[in-house]
Amino acid sequence: MPELPEVEYVRRFLRAAMEGERIEQVILRRADLRLPFSPDFAARLEGQIVRAVRRRAKYLVVELASGDSLLMHLGMSGWFRVLGMRGQRRVTYREYGDHEGDSLGKHDHVVFEMSTGSTIVFTDPRRFGVMRLLTREERTVDPALGGLGPEPLDRDFTAETLARALSGRKTALKVALVDQTTVAGLGNIYACEALHVARLSPTRRAGSLATRTGKPRPQAIALVKAIRLVLQDAIANQHRAGGADRFRVYDHEGDRCPRRGCGGTIKRIVQGGRSTFYCPVCQK
Repeated sequence: MPELPEVEYVRRFLRAAMEGERIEQVILRRADLRLPFSPDFAARLEGQIVRAVRRRAKYLVVELASGDSLLMHLGMSGWFRVLGMRGQRRVTYREYGDHEGDSLGKHDHVVFEMSTGSTIVFTDPRRFGVMRLLTREERTVDPALGGLGPEPLDRDFTAETLARALSGRKTALKVALVDQTTVAGLGNIYACEALHVARLSPTRRAGSLATRTGKPRPQAIALVKAIRLVLQDAIANQHRAGGADRFRVYDHEGDRCPRRGCGGTIKRIVQGGRSTFYCPVCQK
């Protein structure tokens, strides 16, 4: 499933293709994705100017001049590609996924025709993606967006806020980190990566990063820095080839720890139904 860096990368090229432009036509090539489209889905989008393309956790939020917002989730296998002409210059964006050419395939489910002549295509082989329209009032109370923790790349995500969120919690640190009320958008892969960078065991008690009064210990400071580092690096390197080679420890069970001088071996355990990868030698 795409995590925060992948969603942020998609947001940036969608912003370049959509922000400030008018949606001329919306073509639904099926009646649903994970959820059915509302009967007025296309009508509420057509003719609208896109005011902003934002991200909240792993959701894309397209804000419209009408006050409505298009809430989108990529699901397990969703991606976008942007086709078309801007003046006499072809608009080219990295395709998120594997698809060649401009023709539509059986997994291309939603098409946005923009006023610039660009065409934005949403592809989702497994159809676990979501697209929902929310009014301004609905957005403030929507369960998908409500109750989320701070964005890990925002200024309000600090060692102090992390310590407060973890204070007194007896659950394992890795399990607490992927709880979206702790940190919005941090997923399984980058939680493993950040814990390795911070030299923290995924099995240690989450509350151990805070004092009895909820103040951050040095480990909380190190973890906040590590989370920012791995996410920023992943966003900057989305153009690189996929696969386990992109990661330090994730999906590297049995490999030697990449930390210089460690000599440990990456271990895999299951926490909360998800695979966790870490080095039991240098992560304490």
